[in-house]
Amino acid sequence: MFPEVIMAKKQNILLRDVPQNIYTWIESQRHTRRVSQKEFLLKILETAATYNVSDTLFPFTPAVSFNRPTETPFTFIDLFAGIGGMHIGLEKAGGECVFACEWDKHSQKTYTAWFGICPHGDIKKIAPEDIPDHNILAAGFPCQPFSIAGVSKKQSMGRPHGFQDEKQGNLFFDIAKIVEVKRPQALILENVKNLLSHDKGRTWTVIKTTLEDLGYKVFHKVIDAKDYVPQHRERIFIVAFDTKVFGDNIPFEYPTPPAGRKPRLSDILEKKCDPRYTLSDHLWSYLQKYAQKHKEKGNGFGFGLASPESNSRTLSARYHKDGSEILIPQKGRNPRRLTPKECVKLMGFPEELPIVVSDTQAYRQFGNALVPPIAESVANQVVKVFQWAEKNKKMTLPKQAKKNAVAESRKEKYHVTAGAC
Repeated sequence: MFPEVIMAKKQNILLRDVPQNIYTWIESQRHTRRVSQKEFLLKILETAATYNVSDTLFPFTPAVSFNRPTETPFTFIDLFAGIGGMHIGLEKAGGECVFACEWDKHSQKTYTAWFGICPHGDIKKIAPEDIPDHNILAAGFPCQPFSIAGVSKKQSMGRPHGFQDEKQGNLFFDIAKIVEVKRPQALILENVKNLLSHDKGRTWTVIKTTLEDLGYKVFHKVIDAKDYVPQHRERIFIVAFDTKVFGDNIPFEYPTPPAGRKPRLSDILEKKCDPRYTLSDHLWSYLQKYAQKHKEKGNGFGFGLASPESNSRTLSARYHKDGSEILIPQKGRNPRRLTPKECVKLMGFPEELPIVVSDTQAYRQFGNALVPPIAESVANQVVKVFQWAEKNKKMTLPKQAKKNAVAESRKEKYHVTAGAC
């Protein structure tokens, strides 16, 4: 092949099915500027990516939209976002997400499909200064280093856990760095209940002391999801307020559980279920033998046959393996797993949300997720403190009119820094 032919191929991008009027415009513009076809088109694409014109060219409609309260609008960032349990809760409480971060590519896919925001990846690669200003920092930082199951597994394998887990255990300190630089008015953090007792309480002491040293008043409470959804799921919710803004006497109270009838598993079960979710004879036999073996040893390990008129055990990320922690009895047949759509409702997500990943990934995502109704309830209590502070002229939040005026610029700023999904 002759050199000039090679050069020609380097200087041109193959265009197919381009309308004549567009082709004519491209040629006219590039000749005027004395650049190659390739240089001209790449410059257009670079500009489009930099200024994020995709929302203009292809307007995105979120899978679910919420009627936000307008009395006290606020902004928030969603760290270790998963599939957006915290996002849904805070948005329903009136917030606008201006930044999200989640490293798992499958969760990124779900988050993007649901909210139109592609989260950043590794939080360690993001400079705190590059994160937009915000009123609330929300984070469900990784719980595996502190959970009972996670600690037991790591101990059995001789691997470090808690803060000694280099991959996940010290991610809290990345949150602390962001807090130090951005000074959000409030924090909402979520983790497993075992965080309080891990390492004989030393882990919790470090977290609480770190936040207090940064100038924040710290509250914490373990909340069981069974009052909101038909699932026993205990998680600690840590709320902290900047004392430079609110002072030390902060009128914050955790939400009281909803009154009335408690949720039941039967509320979320499908009337007709695909047979593929029924356990095979082999798997059902194995689970029964496994449970019997541990029962004889005095251990509590085994499957959980759930009563439709009660709540279930905690849904975990390992549910995709055998579904053993939550099995649904069936008359005349082996029990079955929950379907992914049932997991949507079991976790308190809006049931109209589409599942855009495989069943395996969906089970992992919901098992790791945060219950949105709890996030909403906690966020509403934080908003009450914001309202109290505004009334007492301790802080000023953006008014709705102003918020609408700057919404697009915030969105643009966010998308410019967002990674590609």
